[in-house]
Amino acid sequence: MKIYNSLTKSKEEFRPQSKGKVKMYACGVTVYDDCHIGHARSLYIFEVIRRYLKYRGFKVKFIRNITDIDDKIIKRANELGANWRDLVDKYIKSYYKDLIALGLSKADKEPRATENIKDMIKYIGKLIKKDYAYVSDSGVYFSVRKLKDYGKLSGQKIADMQNNVRVEVDESKKDQLDFALWKISKDDEPSWPSPWGKGRPGWHIECSVMSQKYLKTDTLDIHGGGRDLIFPHHENEAAQSEALSDKPFANYWIHHGLLTINAQKMAKSLGNFVTIQEVLNKYPADVLKLFYLQAHYSSSIDFSWDKMAEVKKAYERLVILKDKLEKNYRAVNIDKKFRPGAGSMADFKQRFVEAMDDDFNMPKALAVLFDLVNECNKTIDGDRELKNFILKYASGTIKEMTDIFCLGFFREKLEEVSETQINEKIKLRLEYKRNKNFAEADRIRKELEEKGVILEDTKEGTAWRKAL
Repeated sequence: MKIYNSLTKSKEEFRPQSKGKVKMYACGVTVYDDCHIGHARSLYIFEVIRRYLKYRGFKVKFIRNITDIDDKIIKRANELGANWRDLVDKYIKSYYKDLIALGLSKADKEPRATENIKDMIKYIGKLIKKDYAYVSDSGVYFSVRKLKDYGKLSGQKIADMQNNVRVEVDESKKDQLDFALWKISKDDEPSWPSPWGKGRPGWHIECSVMSQKYLKTDTLDIHGGGRDLIFPHHENEAAQSEALSDKPFANYWIHHGLLTINAQKMAKSLGNFVTIQEVLNKYPADVLKLFYLQAHYSSSIDFSWDKMAEVKKAYERLVILKDKLEKNYRAVNIDKKFRPGAGSMADFKQRFVEAMDDDFNMPKALAVLFDLVNECNKTIDGDRELKNFILKYASGTIKEMTDIFCLGFFREKLEEVSETQINEKIKLRLEYKRNKNFAEADRIRKELEEKGVILEDTKEGTAWRKAL
């Protein structure tokens, strides 16, 4: 398996630090508004990558943060005359609603920045002791010139950075390129006590602390995010982390391209964004996913409603085939012993794996899926030897592929379970958890999953949804 590494600017063989285990982190949402379909693309890409790594036999630990304190959040709350905590809670709920609607799983842990401020303060203190950071009247700053290879991720020289990034002048900083680790808050702003005065963490320190803390490592196997985060966010994450640990912060950096409208970046600040709910009000989530799969994750993709209408036609081809296969050719388990009998059908699976092994080439893998659809339709209409068996094998292969792509339409119909039964199971599971009988609590969760019910543990309690 090969991955394009943004750090080395080359495609490299993927070798995690621990054999068979992958520690992956992706930058999550900043919760000050509803998520748009640019955010959804990022969420989707890393879910597909996680699923494929698992399919290839890796045990994946995936962390994705939630930025719930930030200048944008404070500004939006002030504009609305709202309490910033109420604003954050509102849009965290909106974010999880979108995840459920998209049929995407949560990361293994989705920590909030405000839950980890004590750890951030300790981290900053250590950077000050190592003389990589200093205290000023406005906060604590990282000295970028003290790190010899600062700029290696973005490929920039320090001398050129001043021209490439707009920096607000702060007379209390030793160098205008130095970035904030801790910001002293104004009287009317959110704040937490620290040795340097009441304030809040800088954006970059949040991700360094949470990624290393929850993955329990100084060096991540994979760090991911949008291409627009390479500089300054990811550059600064790497700088402060490596200054503290003297180790590489991440061995592989995966950056996805942006989603555009009329070749312009989709952004809330530009007012040209389309929310996830707007799209899902018109199309099934699977259509949006198939739209994303049209382009390689590293490339930009341009959104239009006309393109969505075209993708819907491709989606309908898949649904029509699914109905034919479900009526007459139920899937068999994929196993090597079936490969000879399946003939050319088995080759599709190999081509799919080859495409995904080559830097997660999703468009090429999707093309293999549709080639398989065409072959199935020909086989259904023909009089091929071992026709029934071949189509059952093909049905199983399609289910594997669509599961990696998080496409929900091809999953088997599951045993119905009533809302009353679900709520009773949730209450019983909660009782087990209170008594620290986690094995039984986990058994109930898995039992409901097998019946097509997904449990989501939140601060407000346990929510549930039907699997898509």
